[in-house]
Amino acid sequence: QVQLVESGGGLVQAGASLRLSCAVSGRTSTWYAMGWFRQAPGKEREFVAGIRWMVGSTLYADSIKGRFTISRENAENTMYLQMNSLKPEDTAVYYCAADPRLVGLPTAPTEYRYWGQGTQVTVSS
Repeated sequence: QVQLVESGGGLVQAGASLRLSCAVSGRTSTWYAMGWFRQAPGKEREFVAGIRWMVGSTLYADSIKGRFTISRENAENTMYLQMNSLKPEDTAVYYCAADPRLVGLPTAPTEYRYWGQGTQVTVSS
């Protein structure tokens, strides 16, 4: 079993920055695909960014490319999402997710086995 705990959300103005953290504990492995997803009210959960834990390769959604950066700190078992130049349309609950797989970095939420509880990000205009 793997536990994921997000933190770092909050209320900010447009143009501001936030850094989300996802603490990973439990039966972890380096063979994980990790991802950040978000879900706005009335919308489906969508892929934001993903990272292969062991090699550090990344993938980003077009909507946030150039503004958000995903990273992980192996020693701390923590994944991060640095969000810059935030826009009101970035307002959502942000979730981290993990899936034990040898290859691939999926973008569909259904491909991920473990999920955190989410952290709210609200960007005012």
